[in-house]
Amino acid sequence: MVLRSCWKSRHKSSSGPARCWLRSGLAALVWFCVTQFGSVALGETNNVVQKDAEFDVTYNDTVTSENQTIYAFNHTVSRNKTEGVRVTVDVLSQTLESPILFVVRQKQAVLSFQVPLILRGLYQRKYPYYHVGRTLCQPPTRAASETQYFFVDVSTLSSQGTNYQLRVSRVESFTLQTDKKFSFTASPSQPQYFKYVFPDGVDTVIVKVHSDMTFPCSVMSIQDIQCPVYDLDNNVAFIGMYQTMTKKGAITVQRKDFPSNSFYVVVVVKTEDEACGGPLRFYPLRPDELIDAGNRSKILDVVVTPAIKSEVYVMGMLFCLGIFLSFYLLTLLVACVENKRMNKKREVFQNPADMSPAETGKTPASPYEYGSFADNCSTLSSEAVTDSATSTDNNYGYMERSLDSVGRSRQESLSSVEEDDYDTLDDINSDKNIVRTKKFLCVSDLARKDKRVLSKKYQIYFWNIATIAVFYALPVIQLVITYQTVVNVTGNQDICFYNFMCAHPLGALSAFNNILSNLGYVMLGLLFLLIVLKRDIVHNRALVRNDLNALECGIPKHFGLFYAMATALMMEGLLSACYHVCPNYTNFQFDTSFMYMIAGLCMLKLYQKRHPDINAMIHILATLLLSTQLYYMGRWRLDSGILRRMVYIVYTDCIRQCSGPMYIDRMVLLVMGNIVNWSLAAYGLIERPNDFASYLLAIAICNLLLYFAFYIIMKLRSGERIQCLALVCILFTAVVWGFALYFFFQGLSTWQKTPAESREHNRDCILLSFFDDHDIWHFLSSIAMFGSFLVLLTMDDDLDTVRRDKIYVF
Repeated sequence: MVLRSCWKSRHKSSSGPARCWLRSGLAALVWFCVTQFGSVALGETNNVVQKDAEFDVTYNDTVTSENQTIYAFNHTVSRNKTEGVRVTVDVLSQTLESPILFVVRQKQAVLSFQVPLILRGLYQRKYPYYHVGRTLCQPPTRAASETQYFFVDVSTLSSQGTNYQLRVSRVESFTLQTDKKFSFTASPSQPQYFKYVFPDGVDTVIVKVHSDMTFPCSVMSIQDIQCPVYDLDNNVAFIGMYQTMTKKGAITVQRKDFPSNSFYVVVVVKTEDEACGGPLRFYPLRPDELIDAGNRSKILDVVVTPAIKSEVYVMGMLFCLGIFLSFYLLTLLVACVENKRMNKKREVFQNPADMSPAETGKTPASPYEYGSFADNCSTLSSEAVTDSATSTDNNYGYMERSLDSVGRSRQESLSSVEEDDYDTLDDINSDKNIVRTKKFLCVSDLARKDKRVLSKKYQIYFWNIATIAVFYALPVIQLVITYQTVVNVTGNQDICFYNFMCAHPLGALSAFNNILSNLGYVMLGLLFLLIVLKRDIVHNRALVRNDLNALECGIPKHFGLFYAMATALMMEGLLSACYHVCPNYTNFQFDTSFMYMIAGLCMLKLYQKRHPDINAMIHILATLLLSTQLYYMGRWRLDSGILRRMVYIVYTDCIRQCSGPMYIDRMVLLVMGNIVNWSLAAYGLIERPNDFASYLLAIAICNLLLYFAFYIIMKLRSGERIQCLALVCILFTAVVWGFALYFFFQGLSTWQKTPAESREHNRDCILLSFFDDHDIWHFLSSIAMFGSFLVLLTMDDDLDTVRRDKIYVF
């Protein structure tokens, strides 16, 4: 360009060429000086030595800031065979002025690392590693066979000579084989990864990594075939799926997620064990202090096994449907048999109601107060309350009530009914007190309110449960969908606490089998709803035709609580399925919320059976207040005079005259209940359980079982009997609950520990290669809860032909 400009300038003036040639000469002189002296200076500061190197040879060299060594390797790459190449470096001196930098240049990738390798832990703790081993990324080749070259550059800025050892070797068994276990050793500075190619006909595999060593903590990752491979503690979570592990780890991998039909299995040992529940190291005294990590090598095994095929999915779904549909068929069969029996019984029993044990003069073996059955229920205590008690014989529950008034009340019940629409006695509260002073209380004494009012009140439970279900379930479903999306997008398998050894994905769901097994709650809840509906219809038809047994006999029929129980059971199945979309600490409340409601509804139904007029509100009460309410039958007040009354009772009953409790059996129940509840409270204060939701649920279940046992014992002591159907339900339910609890306590995972510790409890499927122990718990517990509801529904069927003034209250 300079010469061209000079040539053009010759035609313009005579002095131009001289200046132009002078300028070009100066430029040439400057270029000569820069190139000559620059090359001399470079030769003085950096001496580059390139060596042809071979595999499986250890090179002992020294590097300084004045020399740089390049090792040239070549190897043959085949399209049908992948060989791993591993670079191992040892630095013998641990007092380095500057680290040594190793750069591996490949055809399509570059890998660089320094020695000592500094890995950081919590609170910026620094751990130096002087022995480093890295596996080179192997890019795919399209040629049948190709020779590829790669170079290892070694350099440093330290002026002192540093000795190092370099070795490049081929990795045996770099490509994992299906169902073949491979053992290897890994450490934080020497991660390992291997390649797996999906064989024909296999679309899903499970990668299982096992170790006999709990610590050091490690991470297994599944990554696509691409460079670079993220195989260090500080970057292994960048791509793919990953999970922490101690002894066990398993990840289900689907072919559709990897377009190349292959993937890398990466295993990295962490610098610290805190993520796996291990102890946390001390905080360094100085921020830049290097901490010796010690020996953190770990021996592991990896095996890749094919997952189940689509036929197993179909078999699992059909099995689940078949089990619960069989209950529908069994219920239909029992209903047909019961219908025939009732038709025959209706033909035979055209007479008034049966005689109860109290009428026949039978006396139970052990009499007791408040329900001591030595005398007839209609017999009053020695107090002068005969006239007041007998004056109430025209109320609901007595045979003397005219059938015309009954039929009229049934017709009026079709319209909206409010309790205020009826004239009530001004002395109703005092009348309650008079009735409850009877020594032998009967159901007729507590069935004094109009049935239409009570039925509508008990229907409120069903509508409340339905309303809660709708507005509670919608955000729950949205939340668990978000959790599942986060797991799928980030690949973080530590978010959800699955049984990874038996987690079968379907679509976007990671553990479809755990969701499917909750189908029993929904189907059996719906079945119980249909059974209750059938009983409700039959009872209403009996009332319409003025059937005396329906009008004046048996426990008063209120089905609102049963409808609420059926709805709660169905919602338990739905919310349990939502919890198992991504089980963790935050979601566990969804799995237990309706269990509390079920326990409360069952206790309320037991109480309502013998106290039909009492429409209890469900709320949390202190144990002592609840005990007082039960013992004194609700006839006590919490006001300023309660302390004075308590002192008076203690003085008269314990000091002035030593007398036992008036209601012995009731006192035994309350004493046992208080012992159990205060023991559970003490356990909670001492142990402070992490799973507080299950702790509260255990308290509710223990109280329910105590009350149920008390009810059964009192029923038998009163001379009543349990019919065959109810007895079969009780025995069947007890057996099923036993097996269900066995599978529940297997504990396949737990969010009370770290995700890595939880995986130590993971186990393989045990049913149809599709369901695990917890799925069987779902099956059996849904059946057991359905059986428990049937027990509550049928346990008093023997009283359907017994007058209510002959049915004892307890």
